[in-house]
Amino acid sequence: MDRAVQLATDPRAPRGENPRVGCVILDSSGEFLSEGFHAGAGTPHAEVVALQAAGRAAAGGTAIVTLEPCRHTGRTGPCTKALIDAGIARVVYGQSDPTDAASGGAAELRAAGIEVVAGIEEAAAREVNAEWTVAVSRNRPFVTAKLAVSLDGRVAGYGGQRVQLTGAPAQRYAHELRARVQAIITGTGTVLADDPSLTVREVPVPPAGQPLRVIAGRRSIPPEAKIRNDEAPTLVVPDHDPVALLADLYQRGVRHALLEAGPTLLRAFLEAGCVDRLDYLLAGIWLGSGPRGLPPGPRLDLPGEVIETRALGQDVLIGYSLANLDPGAAADPIPSLRSA
Repeated sequence: MDRAVQLATDPRAPRGENPRVGCVILDSSGEFLSEGFHAGAGTPHAEVVALQAAGRAAAGGTAIVTLEPCRHTGRTGPCTKALIDAGIARVVYGQSDPTDAASGGAAELRAAGIEVVAGIEEAAAREVNAEWTVAVSRNRPFVTAKLAVSLDGRVAGYGGQRVQLTGAPAQRYAHELRARVQAIITGTGTVLADDPSLTVREVPVPPAGQPLRVIAGRRSIPPEAKIRNDEAPTLVVPDHDPVALLADLYQRGVRHALLEAGPTLLRAFLEAGCVDRLDYLLAGIWLGSGPRGLPPGPRLDLPGEVIETRALGQDVLIGYSLANLDPGAAADPIPSLRSA
């Protein structure tokens, strides 16, 4: 199972609409035969890749897979049928499938006379698809919001003047975070004030390409704005409703979105209960004046748990998991980013 988890996290296995899955096939005597991982929506699932590599030798063998084999037909056929047709005698998996369409594969395999063992290294298997699991349980993308503030809680200088708050290590972290998501959401106010590119730089671009740039708001964006270039796809949504926006993105296949927005849009997402993790970057700088991280408004109670603290040069990252996470769905939304 450890090897299957490694396969699922292969850099060539994209994050996206489908879960990341790894599979290892053993022959009837328990010797290694083959392995495979899912390379993204529309490609063969991990079990099928491994079975094709194993050939007839898979008969009577064991399939070890990170996620319960699916039983539905989408762009590819059901993995349960592939395992049954290959003559697999035993299936071992880590995480149960949380979706209505694909779950139930274990019961189907047992009905076909295959021995099924569930929950092996389940925590490690769940970590692979932590954000995806929450997203499919809610029918909306998992949302990570990133907020950088000065030591006195400011997001800009006097009169809203743009200030470089964080140093190079924190900026690299921000690009690592962008590389983990399928969409980056911001508001027209941020675009007009800062003219951001909202692209992955400084780190390798993910296999699926640059994340979708999403701009929410009704103000017009000039044609020369960086966000209108061809470096990444861009979607303009003339609305500020977080629930409607996330529903649209989910239909587009987005399962993890990053909110990099100004105080107004951030507050709207928080008030709507649409933030699952807050990455709070406390910059090692004191500004003394300027707008704060959230605009004035009703008190916001955000019960949750600090799951990470880490120094990034002279800045500090505080990872805050909000209490509206589904119980047991993902104890740590971004487990690979936890401090040691």
